[in-house]
Amino acid sequence: MIDTHTALQNRLLAALKPDDLMLLLPSLTALEFPTGKILQEAGSEVRYAWFPLEAAAASFVVAADANHMVDAALVGREGAVGGIISTGNYPAYARAHVQFPGKFLRLPLSALNQAKAQSPSIADWVARYSDCLVAQLFQSAACNASHTIAQRLARWLIATRDRIDCNEIIITQEQLGEMLGVGRSFINRSLRHFGMMGILGSRRRRIVILDADRLEAIACDCNHRVRDHFDLVLAGVYPREPDSVAA
Repeated sequence: MIDTHTALQNRLLAALKPDDLMLLLPSLTALEFPTGKILQEAGSEVRYAWFPLEAAAASFVVAADANHMVDAALVGREGAVGGIISTGNYPAYARAHVQFPGKFLRLPLSALNQAKAQSPSIADWVARYSDCLVAQLFQSAACNASHTIAQRLARWLIATRDRIDCNEIIITQEQLGEMLGVGRSFINRSLRHFGMMGILGSRRRRIVILDADRLEAIACDCNHRVRDHFDLVLAGVYPREPDSVAA
């Protein structure tokens, strides 16, 4: 069984009442995964919920067509992926894979469903997070339809920085294009523009945020809308801009 300190590294688990957390602790297993590890495949049976710890994060990606996958949501230590929002053995609609490496806590759905039956407050906790995740997906759809590539890129970088507590983000331009559903040339153009403005720097397979305030000013307000909803439904769970982040 993992210890309480480890479980509390996930902000969603930290939002549980102590007695409720103790119901889940015996069933949690800590595993460490590299970037690209698939946690669930689209169409497969969902058997686990996965809770990222510290700077680990996973992405939900969905098929845009036979040859392209598009990012639907990035989930860090503020949430979970997998079967956290379902109650039965249903097939997954989206792939979930590790976007930023690190430790994840694995919880079998059988244990989660048993805990929900024992504790109404755990069932309420699941329902509240489900609502927040749906809000994040809705806002992502609105963002993709309404905002420029530069705005969406800035939003994604700020949201990622807040989740991993680091101004240096390990990602390629091709991966960024997949995240935003645009071609690499559009990403390259925006990154060059941000670089000329002194907002971003780049290294091999890395993007460095040099001026977070100016990047935030360019970003659309979609991150704030999602954060505001989290604060109403699950106060204290959504990550805030750190006081200081590593470069």
